[in-house]
This record gives sequence, structure tokens and C-alpha cells, in this order.
Amino acid sequence: MAEEKDLKEEETLDTEETAETEETAETEETAESEAETETSEETESETDEKDKKIEELEDKFKRLFAEFDNFRKRSETEKAGRYADGERNVLLKVLPLIDNFERALATVPEEQKEDSFVKGMELIYKSFMDTLSALGVKPIEAVGQPFNADYHNAVMHVDDDNEPENTVVDEFQKGYMFGDKVLRYSMVKVAN
Repeated sequence: MAEEKDLKEEETLDTEETAETEETAETEETAESEAETETSEETESETDEKDKKIEELEDKFKRLFAEFDNFRKRSETEKAGRYADGERNVLLKVLPLIDNFERALATVPEEQKEDSFVKGMELIYKSFMDTLSALGVKPIEAVGQPFNADYHNAVMHVDDDNEPENTVVDEFQKGYMFGDKVLRYSMVKVAN
């Protein structure tokens, strides 16, 4: 009997060991499963963080690129504007020379108009006007035209029954357009 008792105890011990082994195996599997879940959660979390970081960097890149593109366009516009301002300033300095040629030619008596010196001055004046025209500078028509504050600067008013009201009757200084902008306003006398 003692042997039977020993056998039963051994069987009980074996059964307990087997149960413990199975329990340990199940625990290990559960732990592995939990570890995999945690790892996949960590991986998903890391992936989400990386995706967010990539989106942030892409957004930064797009904004920086747009800002640079705007800067480039603004620089080109400013450069073109400076060039146009430079042209305008040079042309404004040339206009008094044209005025002086016109005054000089207007004072020449009729009998001297065929003189070679006068002819040379007329050719130089014509050359100046052709060059200005090629640059896009055109004189503003004033005398006989209705007064327009966009093109004319009225410095004198005169009562004249022969002329319609608000008509330019005399021009003291010729005005010029440069492209579609006024380079210099015509200085005029207007009939009331």
C-alpha cells in the first residue's frame, strides 16, 4: 500500500506539474500576445507620430516654397518698377530741352527760316521727337480740346464768348504721356 500511496502521490505531483507547465505555457503565450499587442500599438503610435511629422515638414516646405515664389515675383515687380521710374526721371530731365528747342524755333523770324542753322535746329528737334516717340512718349493734345484734369493743369481762366465753356484756348507748356501714364501735365489757359 505504501507503494500505491507513493504512486498516487507521484501521479498527483505529475498532474500538478503538468497543470503548472500548461499554466506557465498559457501565461507565456498571453504575455507574448500582450507584448505583440503593445509592440503593434507602439509601432502604430510611432507611425502616427512619423506621419504627423512628415505632414508638418511637407506643410513647412510648401509654405516656404510659396513664400520664396512670392518674394521672387515681388522682386521682379520692384525691379521693373525701378527701371520704369529711372526711365521716367530721365525723360523728365529731357523735356526742358525739348521746350527750349520749341521756344527757340518759335522765335525765328520768317525770313531766316531757310537758314542752314535754323534747318539744323529743326532737324535736331525732329530727331528728339522721333526718339521720344520710339520710347513711348507722346505729346498731349491740348488747344481746342475740352479741359480734362487728368491731362491738363489749368493755370489761367479767361472769359471768351468765342470759345465753348471749359475749352483749352492756349497752352503755356506742352504735356506728355509716357505709355498710358502722364509724364508731365499740359499747363493751359481755359475758357469760362
